[in-house]
Amino acid sequence: MTAIANSLPHWNTSSLFSSLGSSEFETAFKEVFAHVQNLEHICDTHNIQKLETPPSTEAALKAFEDYFPESVKFMTTSKLVSAFISCFTSTDSRNDLAQAKASELQQAYVRSSKVSTRFYAWLENIDLNALLEQSALAKDHQFALEKIQSDAKHQMSPLEEDLAASLNPSGSSAWAKLHGNITSRLMVQVSDAVLPMSTVRGLARHLDAATREDAFKAELEAWETVSVPLAAALNSIKGEVNVKNTRRGYIDSLEPSLNTANIDREILSAMQAACAASFPDFRRYFKAKAKLLGRKNGLLWCDLFAPVGTSSRSWSYADSTEFVAANFGTYSKKLEDYAREAFEKDWIDAEPRNGKRDGAFCMGVRDGESRILMNFEPSLDSVSTLAHELGHGYHNLCLKDRTPWQRQTPMTLAETASIFCETIIMKAALTKATDTEKLGMLENDIQGHGQVVVDIHSRFLFESRLFKAREKRELSVEELKNLMLEAQLETYGDGLDPNALHPYMWAVKGHYYSGGLSYYNYPYTFGLLFGLGLYAKYTQDPESFKTSYDDLLSSTGMADAATLGTRFGIDTRDTAFWTASLDQIRENINEFVALVG
Repeated sequence: MTAIANSLPHWNTSSLFSSLGSSEFETAFKEVFAHVQNLEHICDTHNIQKLETPPSTEAALKAFEDYFPESVKFMTTSKLVSAFISCFTSTDSRNDLAQAKASELQQAYVRSSKVSTRFYAWLENIDLNALLEQSALAKDHQFALEKIQSDAKHQMSPLEEDLAASLNPSGSSAWAKLHGNITSRLMVQVSDAVLPMSTVRGLARHLDAATREDAFKAELEAWETVSVPLAAALNSIKGEVNVKNTRRGYIDSLEPSLNTANIDREILSAMQAACAASFPDFRRYFKAKAKLLGRKNGLLWCDLFAPVGTSSRSWSYADSTEFVAANFGTYSKKLEDYAREAFEKDWIDAEPRNGKRDGAFCMGVRDGESRILMNFEPSLDSVSTLAHELGHGYHNLCLKDRTPWQRQTPMTLAETASIFCETIIMKAALTKATDTEKLGMLENDIQGHGQVVVDIHSRFLFESRLFKAREKRELSVEELKNLMLEAQLETYGDGLDPNALHPYMWAVKGHYYSGGLSYYNYPYTFGLLFGLGLYAKYTQDPESFKTSYDDLLSSTGMADAATLGTRFGIDTRDTAFWTASLDQIRENINEFVALVG
C-alpha cells in the first residue's frame, strides 16, 4: 500500500525486520545485550567508575577511546530495536509479544544506565581539557562531554544510582506503562456507539455542537472510571522523581529539566513573560470564536477544536500528502524529496484504530530514516500535523551524519524543523483562501498556537505545583482535578466558560507520566516560538538562511540553545525576541477577530 492510496496507510516495518519473531530481529535484539556486556567489561578493565584520584591522561585516553565506540554501537542498535518494538506497542497495545519484548529490552537499558552512571562518575574527575587535546574523538564530542561532566556533580553515590536504575522498571517506568495500557484500551460509550478514546477525543473537531458536547461528556465520564489508578500512577512517579532530585542535590524539580533542555532560568523566564503578556490576545480569539458558535457565556472546552468557516477543499489523505510535498518544494527540493519518500515507502501510520495510541509522534529508526504515527482525519489540522511530524523526520535526516552522542537534541530544539515545516504549510493554505476559507484556516492556526502557548503554560503551572504539593503527601483525584482547573483558569481566563473546563487533562496527557523527563511542556512553547523566529529570518533573506539552516539542524545536539540562536542573530534571553515571535500570532488573531466582526 502506498501513502497516496485512498485508504489510510499503516507504516511499513518489514524494511526494518520481517517480524518480531524473525531470526534477524532476534540477532539484533541479542546484539543490544552483547554491547551492554562489552561496555561493562570495558568499565571493569579500565576502572571506569568514581575515582578519588584522577587517572593519568594516558590512561584516560585509552579508557575513553575503548568505551566511546562501543557506546555508539549500543546506542545505534538499541535505537533500531526499540523503535521496531514501538511500531507494534504504539499501534496495538494488546500485542503481547511486543509488550514482552519491550519489557525484556528494558533490562538492557537498566544495565546500560548503570554503565552510563559509572562513565559519568569517572568523567567528573578526569582532566577533560587534557583529554580534548589528546583525542580528536573527544574533541568532536566536546559539548556532550562537558555537559556530562557538569551533570555528574548531581549523581548519587554509585550504590544509590545502581539501586535507582534497578528499581526503575518496577517503579516509574511501570507506572508509565500502566498509564499507556489503560488509556490506549479505554473504550467510551457515546450515544449508541462504543468507541476508542482516541476516536472520541477526535469528535472535538466535529461540525455538530451536540456531537461535540456528547463526546466531551462521555470522555469525562470515562476518565472518571480510571481516575484512581491513574492518580496512583501520577503520584508515584512524581514522588519518585522528587526523592531522586533531592538526593542528587537539585534545588527544585525544574533544575534537571532546564539542564536537559540546554537552557537556563533566565531564558525560560523571558519566554514565559512574553507568553503571559499574550494571553489577553488569545482570549480575544476565544471570545470571537465563542461569538461565531453562539456561546453567550464563553467558549466551552469542547469547542476549542470546533471547525469554523467553510472550505471547498476536501483534505483527503491523498490530497493532503500532495499538498504538503508540493509546498515543501517551495522551500527546497531536498525537503520535498524527503516527504515524497516517506509517503511512497509507507513510513507513516495514519489510520485511527482500537489499541492504537492517541496523538502523533515521529521516531528515528536509523540514519536519516524515521517512522511517523498520527491519527488522520480529513481536516486542515491533520494536514498541519502531518507537516509537523515530517519536519521532525527532516530534522533526523539532517542529523544522519552525526554520531548518536551528537544527535541528542533537547526538546527545546527538537521542535525547530517541525514548526518551520508547519508554518510553510499554513502560509501556503492561507495564500489561496477566500475570506470564508481564511477564517477557518486562521482559526486552525491560532487554535494550534493557543494549545502551545496558553494550554502548555497551564500544564507547566499544574506540573510545577504538583511537584511542590507532592513533597508533603499524595494528592487525591479531586485535588488533582482542582489543581488542573486552577491552572486552566489562570491561563485561559475569561476566554472560556469557567464551568466547562477539562479537570482530567492530567489523565489525558501521557507526558506527565515520564519519570525520566519531567516538564514535557514548556519545551514545546520554546520550539514554536524559536521556529517562528527562524521563519521570520527566512522571509527576510531566504537564500542566506538556506545556506545555514540544515547545518543548524545538524548541530542541535552540539551546542546549547542560546549559542545556536546567535547564528541567526537571536538573543533567547531577551523578552523582545519571544514577543516578536508572538507578534506573528497576534497578526493572525487580529485578522481573525476582524473577519468575525
